[in-house]
Amino acid sequence: MAFRDLRDWLDRLRAEGELHEVTAEVDPHLEVTEIADRLVKSGGGPALLFTNVKGSSHPLLINQFATERRMCMAFGVERLDDLGDRVQSVLEMTPPQGMLDKIRALGKLKSLADSRPKTVRSGPCQEIVLETPSLDGLPIMTCWPNDGGPFITLPAVITSDPRTGMRNVGMYRIQKFDAQTAALHWQIHKDAAADWRGMGERMEVAVALGLDPVTAYSASAPLPKHVDEFMLAGFLRGEPVELVKGRTVDLEVPARAEIVIEGYVEKGELRDEGPFGDHTGYYTPVEPFPVLHVTAVTMRRDAIYPSIVVGVPPSEDVWLGKATERLFLPAIRMTMPEVVDYDLPVAGAFHNLAIVSIRKAFPMHARKVMHAIWGTGLMSLTKGIVVVDEHVDVHDYTQVMWQVGANVDPARDVVLSEGPLDHLDHAPSRQFFGGKIGFDATAKWESEGYAREWPEAIEMSDRIRDLVTQKWPEYGIPVTNTGARGAR
Repeated sequence: MAFRDLRDWLDRLRAEGELHEVTAEVDPHLEVTEIADRLVKSGGGPALLFTNVKGSSHPLLINQFATERRMCMAFGVERLDDLGDRVQSVLEMTPPQGMLDKIRALGKLKSLADSRPKTVRSGPCQEIVLETPSLDGLPIMTCWPNDGGPFITLPAVITSDPRTGMRNVGMYRIQKFDAQTAALHWQIHKDAAADWRGMGERMEVAVALGLDPVTAYSASAPLPKHVDEFMLAGFLRGEPVELVKGRTVDLEVPARAEIVIEGYVEKGELRDEGPFGDHTGYYTPVEPFPVLHVTAVTMRRDAIYPSIVVGVPPSEDVWLGKATERLFLPAIRMTMPEVVDYDLPVAGAFHNLAIVSIRKAFPMHARKVMHAIWGTGLMSLTKGIVVVDEHVDVHDYTQVMWQVGANVDPARDVVLSEGPLDHLDHAPSRQFFGGKIGFDATAKWESEGYAREWPEAIEMSDRIRDLVTQKWPEYGIPVTNTGARGAR
């Protein structure tokens, strides 16, 4: 069953013992960050609802996505891999042969049709319309000491392609300048930036805050430009996202959002934004970004303000990133069927490193996969790629490093290339562009120029392993997990 809105989700978190309400006064300037960051780095902790926030009458919610369990609860799955299974069931649709196949196909098509957003006449997000639109009453956090100001960090930013009218929803940080102006940090490779580059003299923007967890997640999903993020949310929720027309903008916004900010950007108007302590673990520098002029602020009664902290990994965005990793594995396999699995390490800030296992079928197959990844959507921003054989668990970094250390000859197996890099990457000398590296850690074949005989990996026989497992109580050695197979 989908969560109707943020409040429905909070009720579930309370019932499951996953929410802690803090009644002591807290300051959104740095103090909330330190509290949340300590919890995340000690294993996650509960979601936090601060009900007494200095300078605001709105409760502040943070840490809702900080554990794997809560992410699974949000999506209604036992494990995040189940998200990929849902997507794969649709991607694998083929022309039905028999009656049973036709019935199954109809069910999948109906699920997709039912995923489309549903427009309604009114919604709780407009229960209150501020007479004078202002950001001042919101508990917008200043997260880190050198941040350029307070930042909205968990928004769903809604724009429309000026050429096609197609909606885009993205999660872009917003720096508050004053009560009615802010900066929209949509990075150069993102869809909203493309909408902005193609705009006329003015482009309308809406910012939805406080959504059900799946719809909030969908704003961060790296979807192709022609796919509606709210449709993805409807598909994953099993229920369509209800939308209502904005009060001052010709855009539709989630009807059950806690808070909606409406406004516009004007062509050519830029203002310095930043610094900001980002998910790379470093401050991103000051850069000019479009100025949002606020034309309306609407909200529910007793609206709850959501936030998230990013910084030195791991941060709360860990499980948002892992949900994306699992969700998009089937799509990657559609274009690269040889891919068995992949992992985007948290410490690599997701976009800096990818580990990929493949079913190797021909010489230099690993290089084909590297170049395919460097040419695929936002995966093209990946800086380093490690390719391993199919039996290697890409999520076990000990296994991966064993393969890299044992199988890679740097003179033969390292691929150096150049291409686009993430907007936030401070390493390249030129912004947005720099070097890329790939490591072929697969076993090498004679047809790849390996003239020697590739060695066999060490592994105990099944007979002896089973014998020792059976006799373990006789040894009297207090060791657990005695049936483990070792690193391979």
